[in-house]
Amino acid sequence: MTADQPRGRNGSPGTYDLTGTTVVVTGGNTGIGAALARGVGRAGAAVAIWARNDDRNQATVAALRAEGIEAWSVVCDVAVEPDVEQAMAATLQRFGRVDSLFANAGIAAATPYVETTLADWQRVMQTNLDGSFLTTRAAARHMIDRGSGSIVVVSSMVSRYGAARQAAYAVTKSGLVGLGRTLAVELARHGIRVNILVPGWTITAMNEFLRADPKFMKAATARIPVRRWATDEDYLDIAPFLAHSGLTYHTGNEVVVDGGYSVF
Repeated sequence: MTADQPRGRNGSPGTYDLTGTTVVVTGGNTGIGAALARGVGRAGAAVAIWARNDDRNQATVAALRAEGIEAWSVVCDVAVEPDVEQAMAATLQRFGRVDSLFANAGIAAATPYVETTLADWQRVMQTNLDGSFLTTRAAARHMIDRGSGSIVVVSSMVSRYGAARQAAYAVTKSGLVGLGRTLAVELARHGIRVNILVPGWTITAMNEFLRADPKFMKAATARIPVRRWATDEDYLDIAPFLAHSGLTYHTGNEVVVDGGYSVF
């Protein structure tokens, strides 16, 4: 399929054809990460999932392959430097190249600030910040050698708004915006684009405890102009758009997927 034959929402491969490319998605075995993996896979990319839970990895890979997507996974804790280096080496051995990285892996800890322990704080920092540093660095080194590439750092709406009991998570997601902007400037001369994906309220396992509160759901949804939370479907077309090599002038941007929450 050529670029002048779009299929629209959920189509494959569509306007942003990724055939012949390899895309790494960290934390790509569940939630937004799995949706991003499916989106680029449906656009024709080979997908490499880096995540800690091998059972979830295999289940997601099987689901993607059932759709005809070339998918593969490697067990990787993004906060552990040797894991990241080994995952990159294994990915290059398998596919020979990495064209795009979605630095998506992240965790949260819903704890009142005064009850947050240093261990709680460091655990979130290590996965969300250290992990994004290690994975983007590994990708950047390879992409510099190739002279091109796309890196997408996945932040959150809490980088823009306060959120009770989310101090550590908010700090990391705000830091990722800074990381994305800095890398966009530093890596541009190497032909590497870096953008920041900013999801709004999205139905995932991570926020199930919030969605269990009817009062909270009513109040939160009322703030969203489209009057619903995002689902996996809302990321399927965003993913290939951000990964596509044709967007040579699109870098350093925050791509907000929040149903209008930030402007209401």
